[in-house]
Amino acid sequence: MKKKNIFAAILSLVMLLMVTACGSSGEEATSEGSSGDTKVIGVALSSVSDTFRTYIYDAMNEEAQKHPDIEFVFSDAQDDSARQLNQIENYVSRNVDAIVLMPVDTVAAPDIVTMANNADIPIVVVNQTFDGIEEATAFVGSTSIKAGLMQMEEVAKWLEGKGNIAIIEGGLGHENQVKRTEGNHQIVDQHPGMEVVAQNTGEWSRTEAMRLMENWLQSGRTIDAVVANSDEMAIGALLAIEAAGKLDDIIIAGIDATPDAMEYMNAGKLEITVFQDAKGQGAGSIQTAVKAANGEQVESIDIPFQLVTQENADKFVGKN
Repeated sequence: MKKKNIFAAILSLVMLLMVTACGSSGEEATSEGSSGDTKVIGVALSSVSDTFRTYIYDAMNEEAQKHPDIEFVFSDAQDDSARQLNQIENYVSRNVDAIVLMPVDTVAAPDIVTMANNADIPIVVVNQTFDGIEEATAFVGSTSIKAGLMQMEEVAKWLEGKGNIAIIEGGLGHENQVKRTEGNHQIVDQHPGMEVVAQNTGEWSRTEAMRLMENWLQSGRTIDAVVANSDEMAIGALLAIEAAGKLDDIIIAGIDATPDAMEYMNAGKLEITVFQDAKGQGAGSIQTAVKAANGEQVESIDIPFQLVTQENADKFVGKN
């Protein structure tokens, strides 16, 4: 990662810790000088430990700065569903004017939406969908299964419809993990010459994915392509494959088109990724929440995925 990206990520984490540092009571911090007439929007993040979600937060924060008349309260659930539920309860108790929700998982999310609806608080869901998403005020994001379909379709072209596939999943229970993997399997099922020979979670982590890939390589199984639910995990697998001297033998595919991924792609080490617009999702969710808080009608925003290969990589450098 470039130095400026590292600095931005660290700065984002520091800022988020400042707004969520509120003692053991779990109450959210508030902005100094806010009055009873100031509208308040609660932003419930699943986690900012994952690189891509950090980019979404950066875009949210940048957009929030454009609305100085509104108080934004950010919270980080640290991928803990119970923690996020508690944070939403705090927002509801405070009677905020709108909530932006990046769900930790797909199980608790419908209950969160119901809680907001019962309190007559508009709720805008960002990044992840789930059964019952239509009950939310609006959804801003991309259709996850399309990324999995797009990703594996390109892998099938590289392999000419024949080969052994290893799938590295994100954190189990995340909508992105479920749907992207489902899309992967749909394409594999269309090609009798392709087979999934290994599948496990890398927890959205470069380190965990690297360890998982090392174990698969040491097992001696033949793997022709590694397909990861995110770029961070694809990079982890890439590093293990490179260390084993097999980079020319295994195709690697990720999702997100992060700056790190684009660097590896431009170096000829990563074959495939899928662009997911973090800035569009982050800014769009805040813009939609502001409209909802002001009593305006809002609609869901679908932000399409785009396939990225070494041939068109230059068009996506710097977009996330």
